[in-house]
Amino acid sequence: MERDAFDFSGKVLLVTGGSRGLGREMALGFARRGADVVIASRKQDACEEVAVEVRKLGVRALAVGVHVGKWDELERLADAAYAEFGKVDILINNAGMSPLAPSMVEVSETLFDKIVDVNFKGVYRLATLIGSRMAAGEGGSIINVSSLGSLMPSPYFGAYAGAKAAVNALSIALAREYAPKVRVNVICPGGFLTDVAGDWADDPQALNSVPLGRFAQPEEMLTTAFYLASAGSSFTTGALIRVDGGALYTR
Repeated sequence: MERDAFDFSGKVLLVTGGSRGLGREMALGFARRGADVVIASRKQDACEEVAVEVRKLGVRALAVGVHVGKWDELERLADAAYAEFGKVDILINNAGMSPLAPSMVEVSETLFDKIVDVNFKGVYRLATLIGSRMAAGEGGSIINVSSLGSLMPSPYFGAYAGAKAAVNALSIALAREYAPKVRVNVICPGGFLTDVAGDWADDPQALNSVPLGRFAQPEEMLTTAFYLASAGSSFTTGALIRVDGGALYTR
């Protein structure tokens, strides 16, 4: 009998931003396919709630409350994951924040630093902490969740777009740094109807630039993540995959 290409039994997934939105969807999606899961997010109790759901699927789960913008907390996260499971096979850097501003000049230094810390600095630090251990061990897959905004930026979220564009560039450097045992790829999602969707979700005008004529359901992210995490993408690294309904640039 042919083995399921997306069977992750015996694998360990670490996902940041795992208590809500696409992170929660991916935590549960990988768990349904056999992976043990480390759920990391800012609120410990929210992580624990997802961990309970994961365990009900018959796999192990570890909940870690962590601020991804703080390097020392990311070291604690990496150490906790390896202490519990002895390895991480799949890292999904999904945590992010995307506040809007009336204009770019009105973004405060404090807000700018928070956006960069969460969306870029945290990805850099956790990817290097886990990627270096993967490279010294049996290898693995790192998936960095970027944004369509990194490719089609707007002044309303200029700092966020810049931080996510930095993630796109960083991922190529990581792919070269940790090859050949570790693959690093990027998913650029468009509009997904999660519990953290913005006001755009109720704006029919927002669909004008989406050829498929709708926004995505959270589960529509899963197959792309499964592909990049599996041996099915064994010759894919340093790649960026858009999951955005074919979104077009508009002013």
